[in-house]
Amino acid sequence: MTVHEYHCETTWEGTTAAGYRAYDRAHTVRVPPAAAVLQLTSDPAFRGDPSLLNPEQLLTAAASSCQLLSFLALAARAGLDVVSYTDHATALMPMATERVESIVLTPEITVRGQAHEAAILALVHQAHESCFIARSLTTEVRIEARITLLPTVT
Repeated sequence: MTVHEYHCETTWEGTTAAGYRAYDRAHTVRVPPAAAVLQLTSDPAFRGDPSLLNPEQLLTAAASSCQLLSFLALAARAGLDVVSYTDHATALMPMATERVESIVLTPEITVRGQAHEAAILALVHQAHESCFIARSLTTEVRIEARITLLPTVT
């Protein structure tokens, strides 16, 4: 059985001696072998810097990105010409529960050529069922896709 491993290095330095309100939430995440270094913080509701990304945003982005990649793979295998895909994803975390309770993906997908909207939506659903991130979460991930069909360019 093949097992894929994913690693990251998370680093923070500072002091918590002055209490909850005073310590810096900024920290660094490295995900080798990628060269990118992410500067993260907590949500502004938890005293984080709004100019930096936070874990809740990364969770939302991971669900959105995984859906996109799963859909594109299926569409390419099906011979569809997907020419654009834009998702404005939203995660909801009620303060009362302190957990992300739902993620709503709203992809706007444009396909060129002979295609039927129902078949494309079936691929969207199939992509959701095969998305590694969505299948790993206990949080509801809902997809509200909109399809635009363009004629074949000759």
